[in-house]
This record gives sequence, C-alpha cells and structure tokens, in this order.
Amino acid sequence: MAKKKKLVGIVKLQLEAGKATPAPPVGTALGPKGINIMDFCKRFNAATQSMEGNVVPVIINVYEDKSFDFVLKSSPASFLIKKAIKIEKGSSEPNKKKVGTIKRSQLLEIAKLKFKDLNTTDLDAAARIIEGTAKNMGVTVIEG
Repeated sequence: MAKKKKLVGIVKLQLEAGKATPAPPVGTALGPKGINIMDFCKRFNAATQSMEGNVVPVIINVYEDKSFDFVLKSSPASFLIKKAIKIEKGSSEPNKKKVGTIKRSQLLEIAKLKFKDLNTTDLDAAARIIEGTAKNMGVTVIEG
C-alpha cells in the first residue's frame, strides 16, 4: 500500500482555460511552494483545452515532496452570466443601474453547469442561487 503524502499547502487560482503561463499570478502563487511551475502550466493547459475562452477556478494541493495535484471547478457564475448576456462587467450600483436582462431559462442552463459546485441538491434552488448572483450584478431576470 502506498504511503499517503503529507499536504503542505492549498493554492486557489482562477485562470483562463488553456492559457496558464509561469508569469503572475501562477508564478507568484506557486513559486514559494517550490513546485514546478512549467509542469503545472502544461498539465493545466492540457486539462482545460476544451474549455477555451472560459475562466476556470483551480484548487492546487501541494505535498511535502513538492509534488502536486489539482481539481478544476466550473467557471464562476458571474463569468457565465456575463458571457450569456454578452456584457463586459456587472453594475457598480446594482440597485440603481441595470446592465442587462437574462431569461430564467438561461439561469437554469448556468445552474446545470454549476450544479456540482453549488451547495444544493435541488436544481430549482441552484437556479435561485444563480439568480441572486445575477441580481447582485445589476442584471434583471425575466421570464422565458
């Protein structure tokens, strides 16, 4: 039986799929942990090739022997909402300035994508979580 490796650190990053480079933020986050930055970049880029154009959160587990593994998460809800309604950014004053509208059916699609990363087992609840994010961004939710 293989001996369990000792975890010495966890690094969380949000990187564009397929475009990790040793430059900041990757280098500055992983350099002090002593892991091979180029190795991480190659493995991350290979794993995210199919998600090109999306922002992908990644959790990197760093072990005592300087080895590592990582877990990819689904893109942030705010990123998916901006992509769905084609806006550059959310509102600086979401209660006063609205930046766009999103259909409830689009919220449901985003909820399906994010479902495994959300804190619920109910798709309707997941859609309400995404709806809350949309409202906080100044996006109006409409039926449809």
